[in-house]
Amino acid sequence: MNFSPFRLVLLISLLCGVSGFAQDTPPKQTGPERWEADIAKFEAKEKANPSPKDALLFVGSSSIRMWKLEESFPDRKTVNRGFGGSTLADSIHYFDRLVTPLAPKAIIVYAGDNDIKNGMTADEVVADFKTLAGLAAEKLPGTPFVFIAIKPSVSRWSLWPTMKTANERIASWCTEHEGFFYADIAAPMLADVEAGQPPKDTYFLKDGLHMTPEGYAVWKMVIDTLLKEAPPKKAE
Repeated sequence: MNFSPFRLVLLISLLCGVSGFAQDTPPKQTGPERWEADIAKFEAKEKANPSPKDALLFVGSSSIRMWKLEESFPDRKTVNRGFGGSTLADSIHYFDRLVTPLAPKAIIVYAGDNDIKNGMTADEVVADFKTLAGLAAEKLPGTPFVFIAIKPSVSRWSLWPTMKTANERIASWCTEHEGFFYADIAAPMLADVEAGQPPKDTYFLKDGLHMTPEGYAVWKMVIDTLLKEAPPKKAE
């Protein structure tokens, strides 16, 4: 096939453009590796200013990341390791970098919310929870592990049936395993559980998902009560 000089130049330009576009827009990461920069920042922060070894370690998604723990728990040592829109699988992947080195007095986890938003079933969420719990039992034996119930929210209310099922199964599992505890923040967030109505708007920011200080006050109340029933292990 013969090309005129003009058409040949145009073809070469188009091919170069496609090649350049492919190089400038690599595939978006969807696995745990997408949080590598966040985990590296935690590690750098830890190296520069080590966390106390007897602190309550909060791990999970943005509901943890955005929580001002020092205001909710002024009399307790706390460490916040919430990162982005993470899932249970992400905390599993980074457990040895995120949790184990800190030797916390207790591990408090919030995850599962984004998992279900991403299309996971209740069975899949429960399976990931058990994997994470297994890691805690293996790597940090004797350390209390608290799972904060997947919260009911305004923006994800249509997903609540799946979340509720996952919560119920995780709660049941915790009652059968010593050292594991279920923090039921869902019940007090729902004014009338039987009515099937979403929680009140004042618990949430404008996005209907992330929480206000009023919402976090409910979480604090539940966790404080639970920690009294399950006192964290003593610092070594």
